[in-house]
This record gives sequence, C-alpha cells and structure tokens, in this order.
Amino acid sequence: MITGELKSRIDGLWTEFWTGGITNPLTVIEQITFLMYSRMLDMMERRDEKRAELSKRTFASHRFIADEQNCRWETWRHYGAEEMLPHVRDHVFAHFRKLAARSTGEDSHFASFMKDAQLMIQKPSLLVKAVNAVQALPLDRGDIKGDLYEYLLSKLTTAGINGQFRTPRHIIRLMVELMQPQPTDRICDPACGTAGFLVEAYDYLLRQYTSSAGRHVEVLDGEEQITYGGDLLAGYRHHVDHDMFHGYDFDATMLRIASMNLIMHGVAAPDIHYQDTLSQSFEERHPEGSKNAFDLVLANPPFKGSLDELDVAPDILRTVKTKKTELLFVALIMRMLKVGGRSATIVPDGVLFGSSKAHLQLRRHLIEDNQLEAVISLPSGVFKPYAGVSAAIIIFAKGGRTDSVFFYEVASDGYTLDDKRAKIGDGRGDLPDVLAQYARWREGSGDFSERTARSFEVPVGEIQSCGYELSINRYKQVKKSLVAHGDPREILVRLEELQAQISSELLDLKELLK
Repeated sequence: MITGELKSRIDGLWTEFWTGGITNPLTVIEQITFLMYSRMLDMMERRDEKRAELSKRTFASHRFIADEQNCRWETWRHYGAEEMLPHVRDHVFAHFRKLAARSTGEDSHFASFMKDAQLMIQKPSLLVKAVNAVQALPLDRGDIKGDLYEYLLSKLTTAGINGQFRTPRHIIRLMVELMQPQPTDRICDPACGTAGFLVEAYDYLLRQYTSSAGRHVEVLDGEEQITYGGDLLAGYRHHVDHDMFHGYDFDATMLRIASMNLIMHGVAAPDIHYQDTLSQSFEERHPEGSKNAFDLVLANPPFKGSLDELDVAPDILRTVKTKKTELLFVALIMRMLKVGGRSATIVPDGVLFGSSKAHLQLRRHLIEDNQLEAVISLPSGVFKPYAGVSAAIIIFAKGGRTDSVFFYEVASDGYTLDDKRAKIGDGRGDLPDVLAQYARWREGSGDFSERTARSFEVPVGEIQSCGYELSINRYKQVKKSLVAHGDPREILVRLEELQAQISSELLDLKELLK
C-alpha cells in the first residue's frame, strides 16, 4: 500500500495532465506507462552494465538501446523543455517502435509493448513535469511498484470515465480466493482489460507462498502493512514469470496497461496479446492458448454485446448458436480450459434464466457435459456507478458431471449499492461468509438443505426439471410470518383521537399568536 507523499506525487502528476489538456484517464495512464517503460529500460541497461563491470567482462550494449544512446532515459531526461519534446516524440518513440517491430525473445519484452506508441503530450512544460515525476517514483523497489501502479489504475474508477473496464477489486479477490490458484497452474483471462484478475492471482500466490522470514511488516500512517516476498515460490519462478499468466484483449491501450500492471507487480514476462478471443483468428494465431490450454480461467467478459456470427469460431457456435457475447464467452472459456480445469466467471443474470434456445443450450451444456459447482448471486449495485446490471459468479469445471449446485445470495459486498459505493464497516460484507460456506460445501461438511438460508444446494435433478434455470430465486424459499392487524374500528377511533388532539394544539398556537 502506498500512502502520504507518494500518493500526493501521483495525484499531482494526474492534475498536471488534466490541466495540460489531457483529460481522458486511459490516455493519461497510457502516457505515464510509456514514460515508465522508458525509464525501466534504462534501469535494465544500467543493471547489465554494472554486472559487466563487476564480472570484468566487456559490456555489449543491450538490444533495447543498441547504438542509440541518446534514447536512454538518463540522457534525454536532462534536456530542456523545448529540446526534450521533439526528441522524445520524433526520435525516442520512433526508436522504440522500430525495436518492437523487429524484436524477438525475452530480452525485448519491454520494447515490444511500445508498438504503435505515440506521444500525446503537446506542451513541453507538461512533458518535463511528467518526466520529473516518473523519475521520482520508486520503480527500483519491488515491494512498492505494484501498489503504485494499482493506485494509478484506481484513477480509472474515481475519474468516472471508462471505469467499466475495472471489476471492483474486492470482487476480483473473492473470485481468486474461491479458486485458490496453485503455483503450477496456467491462468488466463480472455478479456483481460487491465489484468486485475491475473495480478490478484499473483498476489494470492505471494501471500500463500511466503515464509514468516519472507514477510516484511511496517507501520504506515498508523496501519500495519505486510509485504510478501514470495520466497517459497523460488522453485516455480520460471513458470510464474514465463508461462503462468496469459491475457488477451483487443484494446491496445488496455494491453499496454495490463502488461505494465503485471510487470510492476513482479511478473517478469507475462503473456499478453492483442486478440479478439471470440473470432476465428484466435485459433489460427494462438493455437496453444485457444483450446485445452489452461488450468484456471478468471473473467468478467463484456455484457450485452453482439457479434457477427460469420466471425465467431465455428466450434464455439456449435456449443451455443447465438450472437450474444455473454453466452459466447462462457462457451469460449469451456473450450480454453483443460479437462478438469476450472473457471470463475461473472455473467449477467439473464444467462441464468434467459428462455431463448441459446440460453437453454448453454445451461444444459454446463450441467450435462461439465461440472457446474456454484452460482453466487451479486447485489445489483456492484458495478455502479457505471452499470446497474444484476450479475452472478458462476464456478464450473470442464468435464465431469454435476450432482448438485451450491447457491449463495450476497446481500452486501461491503459497500453501499448507490452510485457513491461508500465502504460499510470494514468493507467485507458477506464475502468472508461466501468463502467459508463454499469451502464447507466442497468439503462435504455441514447441512445445505435449508432453502431459507443465504446459502444452500440444489440437486441436479431438480434443476433439470426446472428447465435448467439457475436463478437463485427459482429455488430459494422465503419464510412467511403471520402479521396480526388490529380491529379497523379501533384504528378509526384512534385516528379520530389523534385528529382531535392536533386540532386542539393548532387552536392553542393561534391563541399564542394573537
């Protein structure tokens, strides 16, 4: 967590961009990301130079910079404002674009995300201020970088523009903790946005695979903060850095932000690609990721969209013939999972009870050909102020069979359900109980037959007989209590008495005003 002075620096930098005429928060974050990339490339260059010096070997210039030494951050950041802007715009960014076009291999991972990079800053003074602010950020501190970038991304929400790209962090954390990622898993988000699910999965692993000696505790602004070093992940490090985290999106800005988000949190080379995962080109371009590829898929795919059927992969349409993206993505995720692989996916409530042939086809496939584990109903205000849509988390495994389904109705996610979304109490609401009850259900402990409780299970036979409907209201029972009403004649007498009392007091007031 970052506090105090560092937050003020980010806030100040944000304000500079807005007063400098760049008001779209996505553009602001993208431009800051470009500058961060540039500085981090130079940091890597200097690290290699230092290693060469210590090992007494001749240093060969890193392929990021090659013979373009004036593209190094430590060179041009000292330029004056009038010289810096054209140099960065016309020379530095052009050089990085060239590198991205011809780069291959791990060493060029950073440079590859500068593809199509454009400097949107038009004012020389703003560029100087932005460069100085990025130079002051502690990018050399691994324990701070992730929190720093997460705070920067939080501006997407507070700015109120493009916030639909961000699933609430506490909902993401709930889904990750429900799935309990393992250090050998291959994890994917087919519509990754800013990579919130992948980052949280990595943070979960750090919490689970850090020894007591690897934990660093400090007090910041009166609050105890724990940094998890992840020392017990050492044996899995190459897999974590190179083959654990996979994301796809067809927004180039989002991809750059997603990549930086994972890198800043500590993943050396995340596998992030520009791709519409529903299209036929997905399998052509990424055969290793499009089918039977992942142990775990976490996603909040786009709601209420429709596509041209001619562009959708034919085998997805064989699972569910529709143009609706919320249905197509569930079918896609089933295709991407390995047999036995599991997913936690957010879907709009219409997926659970829609009566169209496609809705029924998908739910039947989920239940008959796979193991549908849980339906966790979320409050309708979870995505406010951007959308009031009601949604649920569905948890399922590819293959196997469904014997019964766990249902949970979340009444509170720990925040108010209006547009302000203010924290209530500790901000946890029902979420700890969701985790506890789901764990008990999976272990087979406890009785989940009581349909009036917040959580219960429904046998698959009953779901089949109800047309595969998965709305919690279809199965939840409501306790009815007898309400005793008074005699209407007595109520009328009491009303007359109250009216007479009011009339008397009004007369007294008139007397006082004479």
